[in-house]
Amino acid sequence: MKTNKSNSKFKMYSLVVLTVLSMSFFYSCSHKVSFLNSSIVPAARGSVKVSKDNNKNYVVKIRIDNLAEVSRLQPPKNCYVVWMITDKEELRNIGQIKSAEAVLSSKLSAYYESVSSFKPIRIFITAENDAAATNPDPIIILTTSNF
Repeated sequence: MKTNKSNSKFKMYSLVVLTVLSMSFFYSCSHKVSFLNSSIVPAARGSVKVSKDNNKNYVVKIRIDNLAEVSRLQPPKNCYVVWMITDKEELRNIGQIKSAEAVLSSKLSAYYESVSSFKPIRIFITAENDAAATNPDPIIILTTSNF
C-alpha cells in the first residue's frame, strides 16, 4: 500500500514539474501581444511577436492591418517609427515602418522586423517627420500593454 501512495505522489510531482517546465519553455520561446485599439487610426489592428534568437537577442516582429498611410494623418507626417521601452526602462527608436507601396499593400498591411539585445517591455508606434527621431511624438498611433 505504501508503494502505491509513493508512486502516486511521484507521478503527481512529475506532472507538476513537467507542466511548469513546458509552460516556461513556450513562454520563453515567443510572446505575442496585440496592439490596443487606436483613437488615431481606429481601423488599425495588429500584433507584436517577441522571441529570442540563437544569440539570445530579442527578435521583434510586427504585423499591422488597416494602417492608414502616414501622409493621410492629420497633421500629415513622413513616417511611422517603432519605439521600444526596455526592461531597464530605456526608450529606444528601433526603426521605421515605411509607407511606400511596397510595404503597405492595397489592404494597408505592414510588416516590420528588428533585432535587439535589449528585452522589450512595451512597443509603440508614432508618426514622425524624421525616422531618426530621438524622442517620440506625443501622439501615439498604436501601443501594446506591457509584456
